[in-house]
Amino acid sequence: MKTTILYAHPWEGSYNHAILEKLQQRLAAEGTEYQLIDLNKEHFDPVFSAKDLALFSKGETTDPLVHQYQKILGETSELFIIAPTWWYEFPAIIKGFFDKVMLKNIAYDDSGISLKGLFTNIKTTTIINTGTAPKWYLKYVKGNYVKTVFIKGTLKDIGIKNVKWKYIDLNKASEDKRKQFLAQV
Repeated sequence: MKTTILYAHPWEGSYNHAILEKLQQRLAAEGTEYQLIDLNKEHFDPVFSAKDLALFSKGETTDPLVHQYQKILGETSELFIIAPTWWYEFPAIIKGFFDKVMLKNIAYDDSGISLKGLFTNIKTTTIINTGTAPKWYLKYVKGNYVKTVFIKGTLKDIGIKNVKWKYIDLNKASEDKRKQFLAQV
C-alpha cells in the first residue's frame, strides 16, 4: 500500500505549496513511496458533464482521470489532503474531485439502508488546511465545514475513519509560527 497526497492549490508561491514541498521532503527522507495527485497541474475538470451525469447512477464515468484516481486511492493506505479554505470550505476543485471520483461500487455501496464505505484500505488521513480566519471562527461561527460535512460526512461515507485535521490561520500566523507549522508537517 502507498501514501497518496491530494493537493489542490493553483499557485506555486503559496504557503500550501510550501506545505506540499515539506511533506514530499519528509516522505522522501523516510523512504516512503508516495503518489501525488495535483489537481490543478493535472488539469482535473471538477465539473460533471452531461455524459458523466447520465452514467453516475451506474457508478461509471467518461473521464480517464477519474479512473486513474480511483486506482490510486484503491492502492492507498495513508492519505494527505492539502488545500486552502476559501469561503469557509475547500476550493471547488476538491468538491468536484469527491463528486466525480467517489462513485458507487468504487467508493461506496448503496444497496443497504445507509452507505457502506469501500475505501477502508485508507487507514489514516491527514488534512492540512490553511485559511485566513481563526480555527475557532470556522468551528463555532461558520458551522465547522471540515469536521461536520467533510470528515463526518463525505470521508466517513466512503470508508475513511481515522482523520486528523491540521489548520493554520495565515492572517494571524507570524513567520515563526509558519515555520513551526511546516516543521510539524
